Amino acid sequence: MSGHTVLDHVLKDVVKVITPLQEDWAIRFEIIEDLRRVVESLENFRGATVEPFGSFVSNLFTRWGDLDISIVLLNGSHISSAGKKRKQMLLGDLLKALRMRGGCSSLQFIPNARVPILKFRSNRQGISCDISIDNLLGQLKSKLLLWISMMDDRFHDMVLLVKEWAKAHKINNSKTGSFNSYSLSLLVVFHFQTCVPAILPPLKDIYPGNIADDLRGVWVDAEKLIEETCRNNMKMFSSGRHRPINRKPLSELFLEFLEKFSDIDSKAESEGICTYNGKWELINNNTRWQPKTYAIFIEDPLEQPENPARSVSRGQLTKIAEAFKSTHLKLTSGNASRGSMIRELAQPHVSHFMRISGNPGYNGGHSHYSVRPQGPPHNHYAIRPQGLPHNHYAIRPQGPPPPPRAVVQRPQQSNRHFVQMNQETSSNNNTSRGHVQTPQRQQIWRPKTQ
Repeated sequence: MSGHTVLDHVLKDVVKVITPLQEDWAIRFEIIEDLRRVVESLENFRGATVEPFGSFVSNLFTRWGDLDISIVLLNGSHISSAGKKRKQMLLGDLLKALRMRGGCSSLQFIPNARVPILKFRSNRQGISCDISIDNLLGQLKSKLLLWISMMDDRFHDMVLLVKEWAKAHKINNSKTGSFNSYSLSLLVVFHFQTCVPAILPPLKDIYPGNIADDLRGVWVDAEKLIEETCRNNMKMFSSGRHRPINRKPLSELFLEFLEKFSDIDSKAESEGICTYNGKWELINNNTRWQPKTYAIFIEDPLEQPENPARSVSRGQLTKIAEAFKSTHLKLTSGNASRGSMIRELAQPHVSHFMRISGNPGYNGGHSHYSVRPQGPPHNHYAIRPQGLPHNHYAIRPQGPPPPPRAVVQRPQQSNRHFVQMNQETSSNNNTSRGHVQTPQRQQIWRPKTQ
């Protein structure tokens, strides 16, 4: 068996282990419900809703991943955001209530962060949770990553693998000066934009604007317009019939990813990563990024010119580049064994689980894993905020096991658009096994302006 074939099996086995089970979804639903009860008991939060976002909504979280939650304050149907001082006050009230109620530990209030956050560890299997106020932009970023994952199945697996690999090498922690998970997801987006043939288009071809600037007015109208724009442009991109198709296996894409960023420390001195345009850009030529004060610049495509990698230190960036180089070297060496690959790719507890679970049959044998990619539990649980009209996120089971990957939806009229986009994308990709083809130059669908 060739080295790439072994690596491909190992990568798929790692994905199997770290992909959430039904009980992992259920635990997070229960945590959200626990928090909702606390929020409803507080007078200052009257009418507020408790809504998940981040990797949970994008379906890009692992079994041991954190849970991001936004408490959306009641403001009729219009978009607004509480000031920083009010957010600090409200999270302080919530901190006291959580202390009194119990059920969590490691409570930590970070009031002076760019976005004030309340952190805690739930007693339900020790899931770490981050709570913020009115994080509507975070919710849209999460949905965009979910939509992107629908365009090509490999994106979901790559993000999970990259996050697990980064944790194994201790470079997935913004507190210690390395990457946060959103930055790593953007690196995967960028890789899929710049591999040959390209798998994803520049994000300006999906949403030709800055979502942070377009979140104004009536929330349901703004969100619907953003979603409709993305849906139409994704449909246009996926319907191309005369483009080269990237059929590379996960192993080849992963090795190319490692090689591409092996010199990220030296390249970041003069260039920044722009997923909006889908290319490296010279920092000195980009007025949005000046003056440069960061070790690396990865522009947030939805909140330009914010840099989600702003916490990366120069020392850690050198360590990050070394991790890319060393892993690529080890995985491409002729004597790499399955065990050494697993140790290089996964944290010890994942490696241990894979060892004790046996060697799932490379030759088509039955896997001994009890783990398989699954959607939400089959209990018809739905998260339905009551405060904002027609802004109800629902996470719904998808049918008998094994269900397809979870889809975070909103019911009523916007849910129809969301499901239609998923169906259209899937039907257009049937001939390429769900793999999206590279784009030709074509007219981008833009929303009508008043």
